[in-house]
Formats: sequence, structure tokens, C-alpha cells
Amino acid sequence: MHIYFSGIGGTAIGPLALIARQAGYSVSGSDKQSSQYIDYLRAHGVADITIGQSYDDIAAAHERQPIDWFVYTAALPLENPHAPELEFCKEHGIKTSMRDELLNEILKDTKLKLIAIAGTHGKTTTTAMVIWLFKKLGLPISYSVGAKISFGDMGEYTPDSKYFVYEADEFMRNFLNFEPFISLISGVSWDHHEIFPTREEYQQAFRDFINQSQTTVLWQDDYDYLGLDDGVTSKLLVQDSDNPGVAGIDLKGLYNRRDAWLAIQAVHILTEKPVEDLTALMDAFPGSNRRMERIAPNLYSDYAHTPEKIRGAMSVALEMAAENGQDLVVVYEPLTNRRQHYMMNDYKDCFAGATQVYWVPSYLAREDPEQRIIPPTELISHLSDPSLAAPAFLDDDLQRTIAAHLQKGDMVVGMTGGGGGSLDEWLRANFGENE
Repeated sequence: MHIYFSGIGGTAIGPLALIARQAGYSVSGSDKQSSQYIDYLRAHGVADITIGQSYDDIAAAHERQPIDWFVYTAALPLENPHAPELEFCKEHGIKTSMRDELLNEILKDTKLKLIAIAGTHGKTTTTAMVIWLFKKLGLPISYSVGAKISFGDMGEYTPDSKYFVYEADEFMRNFLNFEPFISLISGVSWDHHEIFPTREEYQQAFRDFINQSQTTVLWQDDYDYLGLDDGVTSKLLVQDSDNPGVAGIDLKGLYNRRDAWLAIQAVHILTEKPVEDLTALMDAFPGSNRRMERIAPNLYSDYAHTPEKIRGAMSVALEMAAENGQDLVVVYEPLTNRRQHYMMNDYKDCFAGATQVYWVPSYLAREDPEQRIIPPTELISHLSDPSLAAPAFLDDDLQRTIAAHLQKGDMVVGMTGGGGGSLDEWLRANFGENE
């Protein structure tokens, strides 16, 4: 079967393409722009990737090898309900679906049990941590994670594995297409407002997801936030956020330690390995791409792009900076303008502890053309201390400013959730050691 992945450079579609290829399917795909993820896929055997998503582009791919199944990212119909690729598939009778239907097909065929990690923030790190523990235990595991990791591919199918670890995203209600054997909730706060117009709708989606799971591991504060009770599920394991096990984990950042404790509990349930042994293995967790990833000496990139994610990244960065006696400087690029209309009042003290914040314009993706673009100066005004931040652009002035901070010995962290053309790629292009 030939599966064609549209938006193959995305952090959800890309890993699935790798998994499909390893499971024996013929794989190709397209994206509207090149990126480091496209380079990664090509380096890992997915060579037939077209940059461009026109009618002629997919027609040429279909001519090279007839397409049996077209899998697309949620962004495609949102940006254009009559996208050329969708129109081509409709005209040629090609099966189309989002990624979840394909993954469920793979799970059904392979009889893998699903370990699903969901949450507004922390799910990528938690997913990587569960994978790390299985690999360190020497147990075969199949998985999909939304970031590059140093200890495996972004997506991997292992024929003799029992479980499939999946980062289950709530965007477009994707996670409601699964019935996990066990689920982990890494943290919940209202997001994806264009899909969930009210906080209650967002909370209800998570309640539904928990009801579809055989067992769920989550924190007491998320249990309370979701308004859960004993009638929601009979197999709910609630962790106390003050659990002493969290303090016993030797990782930087409180949020990292909290994510690690959830991963440890889940793997303990599944493997019956002692918590003490799993904690020792977790202490050596190397992290994942764009989660406080070192770009150059004293320069790091992190995926933080909501107030909760920023606070999590700050908890790690401040511990690192304090350990080395450094001032902490942040360069922040919000992810999507549409988010800012809902969350700008929540920024407040999320950058507390930084010496300076440089705020660049929002990374635009899947935008509502009717919404006003909010400039950095306006977003900065919603900080508890607006004097902490200054507007900036991805230009020569910012490059010189960052270079001066690095020369001074400051720790600089770029926080951005964008893909191609984002602050992350700009930092790598201008400061990366291998560029």
C-alpha cells in the first residue's frame, strides 16, 4: 500500500510516516515548506518528499506510484477546505483521512496496546520519558513522539513490542479517536480556542478521553480542574502533586520532575519494575529536541509557547542559570496570533526571574484572517512588569544583541513553537555550531 502524507514535516505526521515505512508500507509526502524535520525524514529513509502542495505536485506523485491512502494534517482543510491535494484525491477516488484513522489501523493489525500521553503542556517530554524507560529496561517498544530524540527515531515500529506509546494531541479532538490501554495526563489548561470556544468544552474533551481509557494517571490538581469524580472512571490513579517521589528525581526543573514521575508511575504499572529502579534510570534522561536543547555554548532552544509551557521552561532554565551563576535572557516568539487573543491576559509573571526578554512577532499558522494581528508591544503590556521585555525582530540587530549577551556569559533561551522559518531555525542558522 502506498500512503501519501500531506504536511509530512509536521511533528505529528512525520513520525507516523516513519512508522508506516518501518511497518512495510510505501511512503511519500508533501509539505508547503522545507524544514529541519523534512531533512530528518529524508535522512531516515523517507526520500520521496515534495516541497509544494499543488494539484500538479500530487498528480506527479500519483503517476510515479499510485496513491492508495492520503493522510493529511489538520491544518490542511482549515487553511483551505478545497485544497488541491484533497480535490485531486476526491476526483481519483483515493481514500483520505487524518492521521488517527491510519494509526488505529496499524494498532488493530499489530494488536499493540496503546499508551497515550495527553495534556496541554508536557506531553512531548512525558512521551519521550516513557520511551526512554522502556528502552533502558531493554523492552521492545513502538512509539510516536513529536520531537527528535537522541535515543531513537521520532517514530518507530518494533514487530515484537507489546505497547505503542503515542503523544495524543487534543487539537481537532484527535485524541478522542482512541481507546488507550493506559493514558497519562501531563497537565491541563484551556488551549486551541478555535476548536474549543469555551473552557468547559475543552475540559469535557479531556473527561471524554479519560472515560475512553482503561486506566489514567494524572495529578490531583488536574483531577480537580476537570471536575472529575468517582463516577467518571473506576480505574483512575491520581498522583499527589506534593509527592516526595518528585523531589527525589535528579532532573532540572520542577515541571520536568513532575512529568518524570508520571512516566515512572505508568511504566511501573505496566512492567512491575520497582519505582526506585525506574527513578534511577530516569535521572539519566537526556531530554529531547527543542526542550532546553543546546544550540551553542550558553544558547538554548525550547518549545515553550503558552504561559504554562513558559513557566515550565523557566523552571528548568533558572535552575541551570543559577547553577552556573548566570543571568537568564529570553527571546520569545508566540505561536500563532489567534492564540494571543485568548491568552494574552495570562502572561503576567511567566517570565519572572529573567533579566531581559526580547519579544518578536508571533509565528503565524492556521490564522483567522478576520483577527487583528497583535503586535509585541501590546502583548508585553500584559506582563506584570512590562519593563522586563522589549520588542524585537529576527534581524541583524537581534543577532548582535544575542551575541553580546553570549559574550558577556549570559544564558540565552529562545522560546518558540513554530516550524520552518521560526525563531528556532533562525537561531540555528545564525548561531548553530554545525551551521
